[in-house]
Formats: sequence, structure tokens, C-alpha cells
Amino acid sequence: MRFWRAIWAFEWGLAAVGAGSMLFIMMMVTVISVAGRYFLQMDLIPGAYNIVERILFPLLVFWAMPIAHRDGLFPRLETFADAQPPRRRALIAAVAMIVEIAVYAVFMWFIFRFVWGSIVQNRTMQIGTNFLPLWPILVMMPLAFGLMILEMARLLYRDMRRLLGLPVSGAADVHNGSSAV
Repeated sequence: MRFWRAIWAFEWGLAAVGAGSMLFIMMMVTVISVAGRYFLQMDLIPGAYNIVERILFPLLVFWAMPIAHRDGLFPRLETFADAQPPRRRALIAAVAMIVEIAVYAVFMWFIFRFVWGSIVQNRTMQIGTNFLPLWPILVMMPLAFGLMILEMARLLYRDMRRLLGLPVSGAADVHNGSSAV
């Protein structure tokens, strides 16, 4: 239970502090850039569009994804599963979770290969007139997908216990997550 609470606290910190601050900074960069352009006829933040597009927005998205998945905010099709008896509902949830884990594991593999190749090639991005390394932003992608796969494994464990008729207690039932149950 302590492990899951630490993971959930980390996810909350990424979403609340990290993604929230990126949203605020993105808003401020946009307001300052527009105000400078329309009122002062000058660019107050050189490369503002690239800062928002290549740094702030990706960080916001990848820091918020794990908690959004854990809280079940991703779209789901529940109507069919909800009409089933509990054991069949658990079976549907477990099968759906296995497929979801497989799909996200494939994503994770390709993302990891892309990120590793970018680190090896020392990929950069242009912000204003400077070129900055891209790896600090790119490493957030496998981190986000890794946290999501970890949560999916927890949900699969919960669904398998329900399928086998075993009691679900502790960390297995704290958050409902995105399974079909």
C-alpha cells in the first residue's frame, strides 16, 4: 500500500505542480507575447510559439496523462460491461486491460527507441536564436507511459482477483481506474 501511495503522490505532483505550472507559464507567455505584439509592436519573448509548442505543452500533456488514466478520465465504453453479471464484468475488464497493456507496451517500446535515438543524436530544438537540447522534454514521454502501464498492471491484478472471486482490498481497490468494472 505504501508503494502505491508513493506512486500516486508522485503522479499527483506531476499533474498538479508540474502540469499546472506549465499551464500557467503557457498562459503567461501567450499573454506577454500578444501584449508585446499588439501594444508595443515588438516581440517581448523571442521564440514564444516554439516555447509553448515544444516545451510547455508537451510537458503539460505528459505530466497529466498518468493521473488522468488513474482517475478514469480517458473515454471508456461501459454500457456493455455494466449490463453483465459481476464475474463476466471482471472477465471483460481483465481482457480489456490485457489488450490495453499490450497496446501501451508497444507504444512504450517505440517511444523509448525514439527518445534513446534522440539522446544519442543530441537532438536539439530552436527557441528564438538559440538551440537547446530536446532530451529533458523527451524523457517525460517514457516516464508517463511507464506510470500508466504500472497503473494498468495494478488494475489487471484487481480485475483478476475479482474474476477468481478473491477479495479485493488494500491498494487494489483504492482507485477505480479505467477498467470496465
